[in-house]
Amino acid sequence: MQDFIKSNELCFRNININVPVNYEQITDGVLTLFAREVVHKSNMNADLPWLVYLQGGPGFAAPRPEANSGWLKAALKHYRVLLLDQRGTGASSAITHQTLASKSPQQQAEYLTHFRADNIVRDAEQLRQHLGIDQWALLGQSFGGFCALHYLSFYPHSLSRVFMTGGIPSLTATADEVYQATYKRVADKNKAFFKRFAGVQQQCNAIAEYIVNNKVYLPNGQLFTVEQFQTWGITLGGTGGDLAMYYALENAFVEIEGQQALSYDFLNIMLNQQSYQTNPIYAILHEAIYCQQQASQWSAERVRQQYPQYQYQRGGDVSFTGEMVYPWMFDQMTCLQPLCEAAHLLAAKDDWPLLYCADQLAKNTVPIAAAVYVEDMYVEYRYSCETLALLANAKSWQTNQYEHNGLRVDGEHILEQLIVLADSL
Repeated sequence: MQDFIKSNELCFRNININVPVNYEQITDGVLTLFAREVVHKSNMNADLPWLVYLQGGPGFAAPRPEANSGWLKAALKHYRVLLLDQRGTGASSAITHQTLASKSPQQQAEYLTHFRADNIVRDAEQLRQHLGIDQWALLGQSFGGFCALHYLSFYPHSLSRVFMTGGIPSLTATADEVYQATYKRVADKNKAFFKRFAGVQQQCNAIAEYIVNNKVYLPNGQLFTVEQFQTWGITLGGTGGDLAMYYALENAFVEIEGQQALSYDFLNIMLNQQSYQTNPIYAILHEAIYCQQQASQWSAERVRQQYPQYQYQRGGDVSFTGEMVYPWMFDQMTCLQPLCEAAHLLAAKDDWPLLYCADQLAKNTVPIAAAVYVEDMYVEYRYSCETLALLANAKSWQTNQYEHNGLRVDGEHILEQLIVLADSL
């Protein structure tokens, strides 16, 4: 480990260890696992417990701290914080279309099977042992909460307490059941969006019509389609997302020699919304995070057929989709195209191992405090409540004050509330 780097109120140092790609066959190679220890300067020499932050996703790196603010400010009053780049993200042997280019589609698919919650947790255990820590706490946001529930299922002895925000999944629901629920949530967000902002439905319809009638290219040279435009609805699941969309739509068109065209600024926003391009795990394993001994078979695409409002018809109204992944993305999106065949292989995989142990969770003794968002567009509220009813030693704060990104919007307050909740257990 390097020496501590001091930045204003924060002190941090970087940690790197090697972990197996495949814990069942340790001769299959190693990955670099990266984490960053963060401590407040006033606690540099204090004997504080540890808290590991598990990032949402899947497929995104841990945040890079810039200031003593948000949830980190609340955490650093009580803990030394470990920001873990989950395997395949950030500085932990990142997966991109470039790093997978030398592998065949079959090799890509096999390699990617090792990047779900089970191995993320195994990595955390390797890191805990490397640092000589008996127990630590977890803060799991969104998919990080899924990882925390796996941790509680199989390594509860390593945990002192667990905080989860917007991240309590069903223990048993299939991908189809998850998307049947979330499509309904997305429909509610669409309805609220178009009701709130006058003229927006007409503007969105005009954009879709323009895309259908013209060849439109994003700044990276990728052909832009109505399906891609519809995925912008993922933004509706976060606080302030609808307003950001409204402002972007104001300048969607520009006049060129008397003719209307989609503006470069708007097209650049559309490209920047496609995080699947830079974080392919988010696309290629998104349905797999729900799979336990069954294949996803492109669940979101199949379930979409049950909701005609998402099937855009020329001259009709546009409805946005949400946090769903579709097979056409691997045909249309430039950086996903090299992973197309591997994506189809993974969608057909039907022997994914179990992620949760209901028996262990029912006798859990680790204090669990969870923030559950009643109107969450990403993680279905009903499923979260069903799982909470099966968890021993857990308390929840259920609120409609926040959307799925509550920890980012008001993290200091939310984590402080969860710490008080856990203390009461």
